[in-house]
Amino acid sequence: MSIDREKLKKSIRLFLEAIGEDPDREGLKDTPDRIVRLWEEFKSHENFNMTIFEDIGEYDEMVVVKDIQFYSLCEHHLLPFFGKAHIAYIPNKKVCGLSKLVRVVNKFSYRPQVQERLTAEIAEFLEKELEPKGVAVVLEAEHLCMSMRGVKNPTSYTVTSKLTGVFKDNEKTRNEFLNLIHNGRG
Repeated sequence: MSIDREKLKKSIRLFLEAIGEDPDREGLKDTPDRIVRLWEEFKSHENFNMTIFEDIGEYDEMVVVKDIQFYSLCEHHLLPFFGKAHIAYIPNKKVCGLSKLVRVVNKFSYRPQVQERLTAEIAEFLEKELEPKGVAVVLEAEHLCMSMRGVKNPTSYTVTSKLTGVFKDNEKTRNEFLNLIHNGRG
């Protein structure tokens, strides 16, 4: 679905007026256009080519990409939440280009979202595309709706996880993943 540029610009002007601002003042007059460009950029992350390689020999060990920086927008308050994603999978005849794991995170994070759903969507997408022996996704994020409003607690992080296959069923595999993401570079 594409952005309705004119409706969004009009909405931003109305929002600015509703909170007592002058949308025609110097600092705000281009804000509606900036927000349209921002959301067009966010929407551009939805589609990408999930490069998959099937000729991987006998490789069947864990693939981990950690500390993937992500940004999203709390769908309840429209305030940002951001942090790091850690993703692992164990191939079952297929691997993907490593940068595609970052793109998967971006695909689901650049929209109004909740962290729990974001975590699940990343894992479910990788399960579907790669058909691996298992997927593990852990997200650690600061939510500005908790840090700058409400309880005003900027030191807390929310951690969510989604484990499938061997990561869910095998304690040793799960612990190896958790050790890799929490203790140095591997």
